[in-house]
Amino acid sequence: MMCAIRAGSRGKKVLLLDHAKAPGEKIRISGGGRCNFTNIDAGPNNYLSRNTHFAKSALARYTPRQFLDLVERHRIPWHEKTLGQLFCDNSAKDIIHMLLAEMQAADVVMELQQEVAAVESMSAGFRIRLKAGGEVEAGALVIATGGKSIPKMGATGLAYRVADQFGLNVVETRPGLVPLTLDPPTLERLSPLSGISVPAEVRHGKTSFREAVLFTHRGLSGPAILQISSYWREGSAIELKIGPDIDFLALLKAARKHNGKQAPQTVLGEVLPKRLAQFLTESSTVGGQLADLSDKALDALRQTVQAWSLTPAGSEGYRTAEVTIGGVDTSELDSRTMAARRVPGLYFIGECVDVTGWLGGYNFQWAWASGHVCGDAV
Repeated sequence: MMCAIRAGSRGKKVLLLDHAKAPGEKIRISGGGRCNFTNIDAGPNNYLSRNTHFAKSALARYTPRQFLDLVERHRIPWHEKTLGQLFCDNSAKDIIHMLLAEMQAADVVMELQQEVAAVESMSAGFRIRLKAGGEVEAGALVIATGGKSIPKMGATGLAYRVADQFGLNVVETRPGLVPLTLDPPTLERLSPLSGISVPAEVRHGKTSFREAVLFTHRGLSGPAILQISSYWREGSAIELKIGPDIDFLALLKAARKHNGKQAPQTVLGEVLPKRLAQFLTESSTVGGQLADLSDKALDALRQTVQAWSLTPAGSEGYRTAEVTIGGVDTSELDSRTMAARRVPGLYFIGECVDVTGWLGGYNFQWAWASGHVCGDAV
């Protein structure tokens, strides 16, 4: 839609084909129905890609402020939540209606429930054959079909098949921004924690995120886990630092000094959910009264709370993943136009490209930015 708006507003004849029954379905369900439509701080460092420089051009040429200006021109009320995340006050449908209005103003023709059967190259462009019958010929073809995430919303691997058809490399795809699962013995051990959410710093290698972690009946979720899942690979461990802003050793020492008859889990339960405090204390094997515990024992308890290593068994997969990591290799594309270097007239934008944003509006901003520069180019 973003690409179509830009190309149409510059006088091009644009046809948008969508196999869905309604436009912008991923927009509609995003942000709990309120659409985290951008992140005011979005920059190249917030994206994963084999080529970390690729996104710079598009992001610089269409910024979060520019999209926010569009939102405000349409008088859509919005608010900023934590970490630069911008949401609609009312409904994600406001963003869809805005894009539809912009497409109408740009004379874009949109046809829904049009599934592509085949794409063929011609001497002067492309022929798109439709499963319902009929075909379309065009001088330029933009693939904006997203990744494999959330197949129940109609996600497919069409973009990768088209790229492969034209000899373009595709970086291995995998689920991103996805809950992580645990093996049955670990799940059973952590079952008392199901439903608990707690502030934490989650680390994998040199990458870490500070947000909430949610313990579930399948494993681990919450914003911090979704973020780290994009970096995690099977077989490796992640480290949880529960309550990263709390000095637990100082807290325990102060409690020992003022009321040594307390149990350690009682003190932890003042700053953590009580079930979690009990679990961590029992896991550390540090028991008894605080007065009987040495500094070394208290530090061992601190480490149990703030240096907790877990090895996930896997992820929940594309079924619940918010994005697809990997995609059309950026080395095949021109970063200024999103054009395939070796196939004149063919473009790939958005999630189907090997550019994946963090949680928090970054992936929408990549969609707007890559669509905008591509619309200019075509």
